[in-house]
Amino acid sequence: MSSPRVERRLRRTRQPEGYSPARLVAVVVILGAWMVILGARLHHLQVSRYDFYQEAARRQQERRIEEHPPRGLILDARGRELAVSVEVPTVFADPELMREREVDRDDAARRLAESLSLDTARVRRLLDDPSSFVYVKRRVGHDEARRVEELGIAGVGLLSENRRVYPMGRVAAHVLGFVGHDNRGLAGLESRYQAEIAGKPALRRVRLDAARNMMVVPTALGPQAQPGADLLLTIDARIQHIVERELERAVRQTGSRAGSAVFLDPRDSAILAMASLPSFDPNSFRDFEARTWRNRAVMDAYEPGSTFKMITAAAALESLAVHPDDRFDCEMGGVSLDRAYIRDHKPFGVLTFREVLANSSNVGMIKAALRTGSEPFVDQVTGFGFGVPTGVDLPGESAGIVRPRERWNTMSTAYASFGHGISVTPLQLANAYAALLSGEVHRPYVVRALRRDGKVQPVARPAGQPLRLSEKTRRELIRLLEHVVEEGTGRRAAVEGYRVAGKTGTAEKSSSEGMSETGRVASFVGFAPSRGPRLVGLVMLDEPAATPSGGLLAAPVFAEVARESLIYLGIAPVLEEWQQADNVLRPESPPRRMVLARAGGSP
Repeated sequence: MSSPRVERRLRRTRQPEGYSPARLVAVVVILGAWMVILGARLHHLQVSRYDFYQEAARRQQERRIEEHPPRGLILDARGRELAVSVEVPTVFADPELMREREVDRDDAARRLAESLSLDTARVRRLLDDPSSFVYVKRRVGHDEARRVEELGIAGVGLLSENRRVYPMGRVAAHVLGFVGHDNRGLAGLESRYQAEIAGKPALRRVRLDAARNMMVVPTALGPQAQPGADLLLTIDARIQHIVERELERAVRQTGSRAGSAVFLDPRDSAILAMASLPSFDPNSFRDFEARTWRNRAVMDAYEPGSTFKMITAAAALESLAVHPDDRFDCEMGGVSLDRAYIRDHKPFGVLTFREVLANSSNVGMIKAALRTGSEPFVDQVTGFGFGVPTGVDLPGESAGIVRPRERWNTMSTAYASFGHGISVTPLQLANAYAALLSGEVHRPYVVRALRRDGKVQPVARPAGQPLRLSEKTRRELIRLLEHVVEEGTGRRAAVEGYRVAGKTGTAEKSSSEGMSETGRVASFVGFAPSRGPRLVGLVMLDEPAATPSGGLLAAPVFAEVARESLIYLGIAPVLEEWQQADNVLRPESPPRRMVLARAGGSP
């Protein structure tokens, strides 16, 4: 056995001085608790709050922007490009990064403004924006983009966007419209078909690399951008050019304030050309006054004057109240009507109804309308589609103004018989003449089909509404309108080699103070060839400084457009014996071999 002295020595060896089991336990507990807390914190940061901190890191390293795909093409009836999208640079800045890098923003604003032809104060305000992404100038030229790159300003970069370009400039500008910086159509087809033509955008990232320089990440966030559908039009760029050229020449030569024209295919009211003056270039539409953007052919309603006498004649003939050979005393140029004295443009005595229409006698037409009665007259006015929009696929269409049936009276009929007291748009009136030829009121249209991924989808259109006219009346009315061009006020609308029909019109413009003493509208509506027509057209000149006569000013414009367009469409001049064919509405075309042989060509 060991001695007590040995045992005391062993105890001193096993239990050093200051040793306490309780203290050791406390240290172990504290270390364990610290480890638990640290683990919990790490779990909180790396697991529970992982998404939050990942998103915070992403926000520090990248910005998200919306990328718009190329808008669909707009093509004319023969596939010619009227509107395309091209990729161009856009200048942007990250004000947050510029503050972090301590960039001299006064100097940066001055240099950017000089390179981009911008206002320095405006650029400085952009660089003070609290956000991390601002557009400095969108869709710039390549020279401007190169100058910005050479500046080497931290926080300023370039990305690619699509810019709308109209290769033919002003051609069909009012039909096509234009696009704003946000890729939204602001007028014309660009606005009307925004949903179809714009496509679907995608999100793109602008990321900061390790050196805090900016770069655009090529991959999209989520679904890829989907390009818009192409629009396939009824507009023919060649006919459109002819119409615009001749209308511009007439407006210039007559000193007119404005002008409009519309030409249709009478078989289904497809719009072949539509023009308004003054005009603009959609590539730089902001450089033009807003009034030049107005599509007068669909937005402006005016009193049609004598061109509306076709409607009066239709009512008179269909109701059997009037026969073309009936005679009317035109009272040598004037008649009293409800305390007003209505004058003809020249004195006429007794005329047949055929001559009344050919010579555009207001007095004779008033008497024919009063013999017809208000009810049949209103039936034809509404039956031809007046008083309601045509439904054309263009924005901003006016319905015109037609007195409600319950408020229509004898005086309403008398005034409307020669195109007063009623307002129509150029498109409405041209479409009414097209309806006379087809026998149905069709909805005019510009877009015939959409094309997506190479697949063409025709645009659905409603069936035409039958006219309240017999075929006999239509035939007779067409002959009467031919007589207007052959022997009446429309002689200057004649086209050599083709039979033409139509009606002239000259109307006073109304204002808040009554009828204008000087404002006049000169117009002509016609169709050619009148037997088997392919063109219906209206030409309107607003406030010409020259003698305001539709026969003198507007009819020659129609004649030149019709002449060139018919040749372009391959419609050969018709020989006289074929012109006398009994089928006025839809004759069979003469054999081409015979036409060529008799014209002097080889068979």
